[in-house]
Amino acid sequence: MKSPLSSMHEWINRRNRSSLTPQSGVKLFFLELVKVGIFTIVTIFVVRTFLFKPFYVRGASMETNFFDHEYLIIDEVSYRLNEPKRGDVIVFRYPNDPSQYFLKRVIGLPGETIMVRNGRVIVINKDFQNGIVLNEGYLRPSLRTPGDISATMKTGQYFVMGDNRPASWDSRGFGPISGSAIVGRVWVRGWPFDRAQAFSTPQYQLTK
Repeated sequence: MKSPLSSMHEWINRRNRSSLTPQSGVKLFFLELVKVGIFTIVTIFVVRTFLFKPFYVRGASMETNFFDHEYLIIDEVSYRLNEPKRGDVIVFRYPNDPSQYFLKRVIGLPGETIMVRNGRVIVINKDFQNGIVLNEGYLRPSLRTPGDISATMKTGQYFVMGDNRPASWDSRGFGPISGSAIVGRVWVRGWPFDRAQAFSTPQYQLTK
């Protein structure tokens, strides 16, 4: 003969085993689906707002390294921890119209003087006070840099130029940009697939 306590345990167990009906199972499934959807949306929002941004290339100023309509991912985190480096390809807000975004390469750093003479880019800084020619291996071999200018960067300023020098509107025209205008560094080219790659800062061989 079962005790009243044993009978009570069996009754509780039966109720627990039968408490999940097909209808409640469907409700739980859709509830979890909604949770996953909300989490995904929030994650994408955070990533795109604070970490990485997609960017479409427009124009020919960075050819032959970046072409019109290519899809790039911009790293917005690196420059919160480190300063931009010479050779980094960056996205920044155009100084004369901050609603526009430009894609260029960092050439001159804060405190340096950049000179363009006879088709060459010359860097003057504390290490090379008499000036040194910037050897840019990422440019077309026959390409020369038009212009005859000299610009000295203040604290927090950068001199930027496009890789397609004859077809680029850059610091030779609108002057150095402020570090606060920089959105981020080009990290990955995602489209087209046959040109997909990650980018790193180039190494320079400076020649007198």
